[in-house]
Amino acid sequence: MVIISAKNFLLWEKKQLSKGGDKNSLSLLIDLLGGLSKKKLNFLKIKSEKNVELKINLELLEYFWDQHLSSSIPIQYLSGISYWRDLKLEVSNKVLIPRAETEMMIEIITERFKNKNEKINFVDLGTGSGAIGIALALLNPQWNGLATDIDKNAIEIASRNFTKNTNQSNLKFYLGNWWNPLVNFKGEIDLAVANPPYIPLETYNELPKEVKKFEPRIALLGGEDGLEQIEEIVRYAPSYLKEKGYLLIENHYDQGDRVKQLFLENRFTSVKVLKDLSGIGRFTIGRYK
Repeated sequence: MVIISAKNFLLWEKKQLSKGGDKNSLSLLIDLLGGLSKKKLNFLKIKSEKNVELKINLELLEYFWDQHLSSSIPIQYLSGISYWRDLKLEVSNKVLIPRAETEMMIEIITERFKNKNEKINFVDLGTGSGAIGIALALLNPQWNGLATDIDKNAIEIASRNFTKNTNQSNLKFYLGNWWNPLVNFKGEIDLAVANPPYIPLETYNELPKEVKKFEPRIALLGGEDGLEQIEEIVRYAPSYLKEKGYLLIENHYDQGDRVKQLFLENRFTSVKVLKDLSGIGRFTIGRYK
């Protein structure tokens, strides 16, 4: 650990912010790499006579901040860590940085499966860092989870994240595209969840460089209209879901009506487009027959 006076640390922080960038990004860097949480950082500004303990020295922290400013590389990739819900996840440029809005999927599922004694089989399609699958596995140890991803690196990262966050064994990882690795589980799934690539090509081309340059294209771009991967997931879902099994998908802000129609065309009932905290129709859920 490195010990420095709070006064000197706050002067250093002020100097870094004078270079550019935003305060939240610097706070995240200080948290993930320096080990000083935003809450503790705010407390320092009230009790500035205290010392600060950091995992690394200020010179190294400044080096990483300068890298962020010069290249726009996300703080999460610089540190190799991302927070999501109450999870601390390993990330790299092989997986998407899990977004705060996706957290609402867990709340939607909690609302649908209220009986804590109900044992279900769930699938996290395109697991990436494993965020959704791990959160569901931790939500109820009686649930049995399967997580798939087309990228071997993602499967390895997600598997490590599960091991680091729990000693449970109710989540298994499978390499392959969407449903393909799950042929032995046809007709056995109570719940399938996916946050697939759904960004239309035109929108993808206009993304900020910190997203487009660093985050995996395969996890973002959903084809010309953004629906290419969603169509595949919905089309094959009936082969894997139990009757009355649920499919929940995150979609682009303007795709709700079209995704709902896809669900209906594939024999889903009780289909709803649910809004995120910004009032955007971000999630589509349906029950298979």
